[in-house]
Parts: sequence; structure tokens; C-alpha cells
Amino acid sequence: MPTRFYLRLPEPALARGPDPALAFSRDSAEGMAEELEQALRSADLFDRWKASQSDPDDVDEGLAAIDPMATVKGEQADLHIDLVVVTSLPGAVFKHRLRLLAGSHWQLRDVTAA
Repeated sequence: MPTRFYLRLPEPALARGPDPALAFSRDSAEGMAEELEQALRSADLFDRWKASQSDPDDVDEGLAAIDPMATVKGEQADLHIDLVVVTSLPGAVFKHRLRLLAGSHWQLRDVTAA
């Protein structure tokens, strides 16, 4: 069953993961929404992260899950960005991808059934 996550990036310029090769590269609400949506729909971000690990064979393959139907809407609101994500991915997988893209510079505002 899909879940709807309501997120806020309070300081979008700081919403970058620890590895610049994996982090958000765009600054707009629409651009960040597109990057997150792609990260949920395909294994590309996970594969690049896995390849950068010291022992890629030891990585939990459960984190490789994808949701080809995931959607992300982004909206600039004052100085922050709000994102609404609908996905059937487990929360741990979703949060892992979000941490790769935004680091710890995001807030989970609400979670509902989609």
C-alpha cells in the first residue's frame, strides 16, 4: 500500500548529502522533486552508492528496492521547499535515498496512507 510523506527542506541550499556525487545537484523545488522521484523509481542512485562502499558485497540488498510508480511534487514556499512523496517503498529504503540526496537537512512533517 502506498504511503504519502510530507517533507520540508528548511534550507534548500544545505540539503545536500555527504557525497557530492550522490547529492542533489539542482536547487529548485521542481528539480529536487525530479531527482528524488528518479532515485525512488530506479536503482541508479543505490547502485552508485553501493559501488562507493568499501565492501559492496556486504551491502543489504533490501536497500536496492525501487518503486516505478513513485511520485514527488515539489513546491517553493517562502524560503523553504515542501515535497510530497507517494511511494510503496519501505520507510527505511525511502529515508536511505533521501539521506544520500539531502543529508540530514530535511524534516518529515507528516505521513499518511496514499
